[in-house]
Amino acid sequence: MAIFKSFTFDNINSMDYGVYITGSGVYNAPERSVEMVSIPGRNGALSLDQGRFENIEVTYHCGCFADGAIDFATKIANFRNALVSRFNYARLTDEYNPGEYRLGLYHSGIVLEPFNAHAGEFDVVFDCKPQRYLTSGESYQTVTSSISNPTLFDAKPLLKITGYGTATIGGVTITITGSSGVVTYIDCDLMECYRMSGGAIVPAGSAVTITGMKYPVLKPGANGVSKSGNVTKIEIMPRWWSV
Repeated sequence: MAIFKSFTFDNINSMDYGVYITGSGVYNAPERSVEMVSIPGRNGALSLDQGRFENIEVTYHCGCFADGAIDFATKIANFRNALVSRFNYARLTDEYNPGEYRLGLYHSGIVLEPFNAHAGEFDVVFDCKPQRYLTSGESYQTVTSSISNPTLFDAKPLLKITGYGTATIGGVTITITGSSGVVTYIDCDLMECYRMSGGAIVPAGSAVTITGMKYPVLKPGANGVSKSGNVTKIEIMPRWWSV
């Protein structure tokens, strides 16, 4: 028997429009980016792993029901307009995968297969980034000696460092100049360093130096963390993910 649940995209909850989903299509994994190269005189093919995953299409098989034809048409129209009004990647969650979320982009139309005047089915398709981000990794942790990555994949954290001096995370040393109490953010995914001033983001510029310009990643298992000088606190939003 199908279990009807909901998805939420950029704060749009499908159930608010009388739209439910079934579990088909929500457990798929992305394709790894691998180039297969044929070499003359050699049997088989050489695989060149690009070190990345491709985007994945996530399809929700949906149903909608209403009290009558007018109510049904209104619900479908409102739901369709809500989805189409979002133009960028946004947070996508569903009740089949608790504790995780994707970043998705709505890109397909709705083709309705009606049962009658007040019920029908259709697919909603999102183009998603390959990661399934874990909600356990979207909060800051104050770290003093090490942080353990519970997944099988390298995570690119957001760092929040208070003070000035050096901070070493996963073998990468970050040197920060400034004054006591200053807070510097280092986004290891976007490769950006910034500070906040009056609610605005200000690039940190030359105030931050990273060894070899290689931003820290959190490898599976334990990752050492240390500080020196006048760095008083290291906070890490790890951004754990799986596929």
